[in-house]
Formats: sequence, structure tokens, C-alpha cells
Amino acid sequence: MEDLGTRSKLIPSVYREGDAVVIAVSGEIDLHNSPELRTELLDLLNRQRPKRLVIDLTQVPYIDSSALAVLVEALKRILKSSGKVCLVGLQPRVKGLLEIARLSSIFTICADVQEALTK
Repeated sequence: MEDLGTRSKLIPSVYREGDAVVIAVSGEIDLHNSPELRTELLDLLNRQRPKRLVIDLTQVPYIDSSALAVLVEALKRILKSSGKVCLVGLQPRVKGLLEIARLSSIFTICADVQEALTK
């Protein structure tokens, strides 16, 4: 496990595990801070070029449509290199929003980081 450094309050930890980059996100993600998440994610993808991006949302109780757009953009970017995005630790409200938006079928959803690293 290679620690890639703490990015911000929104992203308290980032590390590389084999061909995957694991990013922990913390707090609500909405119109006010989703641009920060977008910048951090796209910068990370450009610098690290992971085959798998594991986004740990255990500490995220709420996301809105702007956050969904950021996740979809990250997914599109990583699919260009035949990679995948795994979302882990989804809280009920977050999981419900993904299902309502019919996005739960395009992301790999796992219970925890360990499961995502073995998929």
C-alpha cells in the first residue's frame, strides 16, 4: 500500500494498492463542494492512471446530482483505458439516489474496500 497523501478535508486519504487507487471521501457532497471533488478526482486519474478506482463513500451520508455527475465523469475517464470504478460503503440515501438515477448498474458496487480490491 503506497500512501498518496491526504488531499483535503473532503478527501482525507488516498492510497495505491496494486493496480487500484483507493480514495476515501468524507462528508456531504453537493453543489458547493462537488467542483473540489471533480478537480481532485480528475487530477488523481491523470497522475496515477489506475486500472481500478475504488471510491470509499462510507463517510458520505448524502450526495446530490452534481456529485453523481462527478462520479460519472470519473467513470467515463477510466473506461477509456478499460478500467473500472468501484463504489464502496454506500449509505442508504446514497445507494437510493444511485438506484433512482439508474446508475447502480454502471458502477461496480461493493460492501467494502477489501471486496473491491478482489473484483
